[in-house]
Amino acid sequence: MIRKQYLVILLVLAMVVNFSLFGCGDSADPDPAPDNGEPVGDEPGQVLKVGVLGPFTGPNSRVGEEFIGAVEMAFDNYDSTIGDYKLEIVQIDSQSDPEKATRAYEDAAIRDGIDVSILNWHSSVAAACMDAAARNQVPHFFGFGAADIVNEKYLGDRDFYSYWIGKTWPTPGKLVQAYVETIEQAIDEGVWEPRNKKAAMICEDTDWGRSIAAALMEYLTDAGWEIVAEEYFTLGETELTPTLLAIRNSDASLVGSSVASAPSFASLVKQSREVDLQAVMIADGLGWIGEWYELTGDDSNYILDQIPQWTTEESKQFLQDFEDRYGFTPSTSAGGLAYDATSFFLQIAQACYDEHGELSRETLHEFANARVITGEIAFDDGIIMEQYVFTEESIPDPVVGEGYFIFPVIQYLEGEGTVVWPDSFKQADFVLPEYLR
Repeated sequence: MIRKQYLVILLVLAMVVNFSLFGCGDSADPDPAPDNGEPVGDEPGQVLKVGVLGPFTGPNSRVGEEFIGAVEMAFDNYDSTIGDYKLEIVQIDSQSDPEKATRAYEDAAIRDGIDVSILNWHSSVAAACMDAAARNQVPHFFGFGAADIVNEKYLGDRDFYSYWIGKTWPTPGKLVQAYVETIEQAIDEGVWEPRNKKAAMICEDTDWGRSIAAALMEYLTDAGWEIVAEEYFTLGETELTPTLLAIRNSDASLVGSSVASAPSFASLVKQSREVDLQAVMIADGLGWIGEWYELTGDDSNYILDQIPQWTTEESKQFLQDFEDRYGFTPSTSAGGLAYDATSFFLQIAQACYDEHGELSRETLHEFANARVITGEIAFDDGIIMEQYVFTEESIPDPVVGEGYFIFPVIQYLEGEGTVVWPDSFKQADFVLPEYLR
């Protein structure tokens, strides 16, 4: 009993000492944090959650790696801060699948509470996530999904889809005519005398693949070419020999292709040589992955592609910094354009904050539709394109043309791409593949 009394006495004494130290005016912390919710010191007091939509796993995970690296580097230029908002990246993994991408986007909007989102790679993913962004009223800036279906949905209901703000990449029809001009110029100049004017298509079976094939076929038909084969395959497929044999048997002297999966594209290029495909080959997007040459080797020689180059000092510095930081080489079309698109978004976010003093779903959506898609705000500090700007006539695409968004046509030889179109960018003339000479 005595021992219990001593314990009670000790407990009471301890409580008295504790109260004297912390319960009265003399606090152990001489400068306690205020409890009114205001930020302390110079630290940002709020968080802006920025969703980054990309294929972080699946057949295009390499693009996802380039995306997140480019975003991080762009955010570093702002110290991940806009006003009193700290920027937080939330990865939204599309897995190159529209259904999975939609679920991931809904999850990011509802559970993670993203305030805004940026980027995306596949057109089919863009077409699906446009609805998710609109339903959740999350402004989404500068998706890469370029196929016609994205434009059709946006222009079909601009109020509902006003949350899908601009595209990083215009529809194929605004770009692929350059291939036909390159081919026709080579024929006119006597560089190539094709055995016939038959063309064939082999593309991934996606909104993107069918959209680019349709645009190419239209321009080729207008230029007097006959389309003798049109083949599509599942994204990620790597055994393409039977399809390529069918194209070879069509006797096409020109073959157009586009694939967003690196393994599929590498197989397409290598197997086209294995079956001895006797045709000039367009492989739109082969250079989207920085290490395309390691995947294809010299089987890529003489292929035509549309890829911007690391031409400016700023772009070359970005390339070096990216390689030093992440240990691999990005492509201009994935890492480079993602860096520009993110930088454009950050410029917009800063301008929105300066005008409204607040960054939210509502203010960013209102600001972008009033100032960005109308062309009032343009981006002139990109490392890939000279200027990114939208107009009422171009929206949801950026303005396309020299001085704006333009993809030169390049021809590959021993792992290097040389610009062969347009004349103002040209580094060399088109070279006929040696197997056709």
